[in-house]
Amino acid sequence: MRAIVVGAGIGGLAAAVSLRRAGHEVTLVEQTPRFTELGAGIQLAPNATRELRRLGLLDTVAAQSAYPSHISFRSWSDGLEICRYELGREAEDTFGAPYLQVHRADLQQALAAAVPPASVRLDTVVVGVDQDAKSACVVTGDGEVLDADLVVAADGIRSAVRQWLFGKDAAVFSHTAAFRALLPAAEVADLDLPDTGIWLGPGRHFVHYWVRRRELLNVVAVATADESAAQESWTARAEPGEQLREFEGWSPTVLDVLERAGQVFRYGIYTRTPLARWNTGRITLLGDSAHAMVPFQAQGAAQAILDAAVLGDCLADAAPTDVPEALERYVHRRLTTATGMQARSTRAGAEFHLPDGPEAEARNSRMAAHAAEHRFLPVATEWAVDPLNEPKPEPEPT
Repeated sequence: MRAIVVGAGIGGLAAAVSLRRAGHEVTLVEQTPRFTELGAGIQLAPNATRELRRLGLLDTVAAQSAYPSHISFRSWSDGLEICRYELGREAEDTFGAPYLQVHRADLQQALAAAVPPASVRLDTVVVGVDQDAKSACVVTGDGEVLDADLVVAADGIRSAVRQWLFGKDAAVFSHTAAFRALLPAAEVADLDLPDTGIWLGPGRHFVHYWVRRRELLNVVAVATADESAAQESWTARAEPGEQLREFEGWSPTVLDVLERAGQVFRYGIYTRTPLARWNTGRITLLGDSAHAMVPFQAQGAAQAILDAAVLGDCLADAAPTDVPEALERYVHRRLTTATGMQARSTRAGAEFHLPDGPEAEARNSRMAAHAAEHRFLPVATEWAVDPLNEPKPEPEPT
């Protein structure tokens, strides 16, 4: 069976690998002329790394990753620890797969290496999709028509295929923007940083963790923002000192990290409104095109990888005539979970950004009480879910 995957981000590459492992011929279409090192850190919880293992890629990705031992939530002004959760070996033993922190480019490279170059069409813009009862196709900017038995649209948060299938609905601004930077480990060696840290404050939060075998510190500083000043771009530079002004009054440790960051990028964070369905006939959405979410539960990439795994599972042993029904099963198995994670991530952002006072104090008390009883983050209930192997393992109750 022939499949076309539109978009070579994390979700599209994972879909191409998953469909190839299911025995199908895949053409991966990407508009950029080459794979580039965009973005920075990605956290891969056990629900994602479990699927990377099934794809035969976990060892390759893990060799380029950092293995965090714990995650520490801290107060914005004084750096006092609110609570701490285990990651590392305890998480791997409980959930059957590791928690990894990886540079996006390293993950992309591992996935891309599993797709034969002859199957990849770079520098190819898709300007339309179509289908009938027996086949589907994409139309390129050069007027070429590429035929297949199904089309998977993994073309990101600004998905054109989504609009062609379901009508126009603009990306939704989250009223937050993020400052992003990578610092060499030597630049922060004198700072007493937790292994993985999330610092919570009024209208802002600050995240840091290691990537690339702990050689680099990934930093993401999120602040409330107006849409007019929040460009959606991986390559837009922040103004000199802008990140320090946004986080004025924060813990000296946070300010030290932000001050030492050399090249700082700033991007607006957008989401998409949940859809009632992702598929029409032989065409379906996957990843951010279907369920783009704010990154406050570290599950965006994981949910795209899970989409790819379930898609391949639903299409295993499928014939061309089975495609519409198989895509129905794929969406049925994934839509509720991914949409729920969208909502959960949004709620987490609101909790992180509570103003000082009774609400923040109550949040801190809830977090500390939960951590006193449970080893793992509340979202770890999702890490236990294995959609390809029921019944799924369960962590301790939350």
